[in-house]
Amino acid sequence: MLGGLAGAWLDGQSAEFVLSDIGPDDPLSIHKRALGRRSALRDVIAIVLIGSRQAATSDMLRARTLLHHNLRTLAAMPPKRTRSASSSKSGHSKKQRTIAQYVQKETRPDLEPESGPNVQLAFVRQVHGKIATAENAARVDADPPLGRLQNAIAKHKHGLKNVPKGEAVLYWMRMQDMRVGDNRALAAASNVAQELQLPLLVLFVLSPEDYVSHDRGPRRIDFCLRNLGVLKQTLAELYIPLHVTSHAPRKTLPDEVIKLARKWGARHLYANIEYEVDELRRDMRIVHLATMSNIRVELFSDRCVVEPGALATQGGKQYAIGLRLWAEIRLGSTNLLGPQQTTALFATIPSLALSLIPRSQSRCKASITNILPAPTYARPGFECHDRENMIKLYPAGEDAAHQVLERFLHTKARSSQLADASPLAPGAETSAEHSRIKEYMRARDHADTDTTSRISPYLSSGVISARACVRGAMRVAGVRRVDASKTDGPSVWVSEIAWRDFYTHVMAAFPRVSMGRPFHEKYADVEWETNVAHLKAWKEGKTGVPIVDAALRQANTQGWMHNRARMIAAMYLTKDLMLDWRLGEKHFMEQFIDGDLASNNGGWQWSASTGTDPQPYFRIFNPYSQSEKADPGGDYIRYFVPELKGLSGKALHDPYSHLDPVAFKKLGYPKPLVDHKEARERALRRYKNPGEK
Repeated sequence: MLGGLAGAWLDGQSAEFVLSDIGPDDPLSIHKRALGRRSALRDVIAIVLIGSRQAATSDMLRARTLLHHNLRTLAAMPPKRTRSASSSKSGHSKKQRTIAQYVQKETRPDLEPESGPNVQLAFVRQVHGKIATAENAARVDADPPLGRLQNAIAKHKHGLKNVPKGEAVLYWMRMQDMRVGDNRALAAASNVAQELQLPLLVLFVLSPEDYVSHDRGPRRIDFCLRNLGVLKQTLAELYIPLHVTSHAPRKTLPDEVIKLARKWGARHLYANIEYEVDELRRDMRIVHLATMSNIRVELFSDRCVVEPGALATQGGKQYAIGLRLWAEIRLGSTNLLGPQQTTALFATIPSLALSLIPRSQSRCKASITNILPAPTYARPGFECHDRENMIKLYPAGEDAAHQVLERFLHTKARSSQLADASPLAPGAETSAEHSRIKEYMRARDHADTDTTSRISPYLSSGVISARACVRGAMRVAGVRRVDASKTDGPSVWVSEIAWRDFYTHVMAAFPRVSMGRPFHEKYADVEWETNVAHLKAWKEGKTGVPIVDAALRQANTQGWMHNRARMIAAMYLTKDLMLDWRLGEKHFMEQFIDGDLASNNGGWQWSASTGTDPQPYFRIFNPYSQSEKADPGGDYIRYFVPELKGLSGKALHDPYSHLDPVAFKKLGYPKPLVDHKEARERALRRYKNPGEK
């Protein structure tokens, strides 16, 4: 499971999204004039540089703060009418206050379970609030949204008549395809814009309600915002304006997109498909509204190497187990891995870089003040409190993503990468025979060095394509085809990409898994514990099991966790503590910078034995023996659990059992929450007889 269950920087230059009416000298207007057209599109959100390396420090800090503030601030929009006295005093637009209230309501602390007589109710509110009934989930499964969307697209194409050329081509970038290169929808939009000699616009819509619904955490959202900052510069070099806005409620988001397309005269709308249930339904609405407005919509499968729906039997049923079939489809196709080329639009037009710089810093500053009010937003929500560390650990941008991949393909593993270090830090030793990908089969389960690629944050946000990763593995292996069923390093790593694809296929074909339901409904009635103290200890890395605690502390400090550690931590929560797997699924999504609904759900259901995996429920990890395998030298545990830094051998992996009581007490380390043998017997009993205590 690539990058774990959840299946780069602005180099001194600050950027800010400024809402403004575009004047006669904006990039889009220059596009129009250069193409010999008369009218200029207005009211587009432009990305404007508000500082440079020489800019005043105050402007730089203002820019950086505003670019990376929480989503409530980004949700601010110019009021359409004069604010009331109360709203003027607060400096918040009505739309901004609405989104802020929603985020505050959905993320308020009292949703966390508390001890006391209402503990069961608290757990129900936290876990089961998003779980569909078995009946509703079955109805959705019987007619999956992906199939309905595909049917809607087919009808849409037949229903369009005499679609006019329009004044622009619009590409709607989503949170899972944040790149310019090797992007199917953007490549198609670019080619059509070139063919029609029209400007290409890029739209990005922030949707706080969707982020709350999918448990996307501050780190994941901040990474999205940072990549938008890099994309602004990249697109500007191609003379393509980037329009960033925020919208709520999410139910009317399709209406807003079509409204913007009509406003700009865009008769061609391109996007890549997102496979979550809500997003597929949203796109069905988009297709319907576009048909009514005579706007052509083209949706592409870009997330996976093998398109969801392709893993089917001859009778048309979707496979629930499909690694070998994935490999056969991939190997049998010559065009699945081809990079998608984006035309360098308007390459003959003189440089437009100066048009992206504000006429004056004072004018830009006034615009920011008017649109993004001065008060800070400290309410619970999407603030990324360790943002500076995330910047160091996960640089933003396509260039950074490809450098991270190249390091994995060509350099050796380093134990120094356990620390909060950049993946691009100097000192990596190049080796053709012992690079991390070449050693992947042997070392992938070792958490004590950077044995894995760490490309998962970039894949989950689409900063790099899965196709590019497979192509990289093929280059290293020196072959034109990599067989994911083989056991050499590159092939095994490609099989992890296949697992990522597969979990997306499962979510698309069996949408109940993204509705809080187990893949195997027979385990829906498993009796779970409601021990608040145990859940809290697990989240904080204070379970008394060193490998589990190291894993959770890595998640809490680095926003990421080694894949083997994720599996151990997840199995411990579900089988030893007997806590609902959906609690862990939610926590990982909220903590991880690579949070991905399909991969995260697939991994958690694998660990809880409720998913597509054919192995039975009695697969239960012994966390102590797993610890010795995942961290044989103990460096991983000693780094993240410093209370144990003086220990070694079996005492490090299980100090409570191998130290005398006095020595153990001196460590200041907690006792194990449960006895593994007893917990294992409890899990076996409850899984064998779901519903029984």
